[in-house]
Amino acid sequence: MHTFQAGRNSGGRAACARCRRPLAHCLCRWIPSLDSRTRVLVLQHPEEARHALNTARLAVLGLRNASLHVGRQFDAALWQVAGYQPWLLFPGEGAEVLAPAGPAHPAGPPRLLVVPDGTWRHARQLLAAHPDLAALPRAALAGGPESRYRVRHAGHPQALATIEAVAAALDALEAPRSFAALLRPFDELVGGQIAAMGQARYERDHVRRAGSRAEGRRAGQKTNPREP
Repeated sequence: MHTFQAGRNSGGRAACARCRRPLAHCLCRWIPSLDSRTRVLVLQHPEEARHALNTARLAVLGLRNASLHVGRQFDAALWQVAGYQPWLLFPGEGAEVLAPAGPAHPAGPPRLLVVPDGTWRHARQLLAAHPDLAALPRAALAGGPESRYRVRHAGHPQALATIEAVAAALDALEAPRSFAALLRPFDELVGGQIAAMGQARYERDHVRRAGSRAEGRRAGQKTNPREP
């Protein structure tokens, strides 16, 4: 179940209709097709949809029980789905910290995990515009390995890319299953960006840059927080 309301390749080049990457850099061969008990719903701000390094799309393509919607206003029917308990992946008072522990299938209905995709400002605007969404029980990620998103800068040391946040949440909710395969196209995306810019530029602009991920990084969870 994949629902997209996105634009075309931001660079204007011929692009893969599925992953939206330039044809020469298509990531589809690495995108898995994973089942999950948890349903993932990504609500993406339009500005994030235009970003060339859009990991939310890769996350949804790799999951059979996931969808992505782009906009500023959303119908509550997206997260009010029969048979699922909606939760918001966003830190806040009383948020449940997700950590890989406990049974693979806890008691109760499966969760529908709503994942805002945008900056902190975008996420807060989304919640302000949708009080019923803001009122959902919240889940946040426990601390873990630093992000592998080495080519985007985040102002928060705990930041993760959207695809990393989704994989980590599913690892916790569906332990002992692993969703590491979801990150394969992400790793290829990051590696391709580094190769394209060259090692010298990467070292200058990302490794040695003050405030970069090399000094407290963990790429972007704008909602946990995620991508910048």
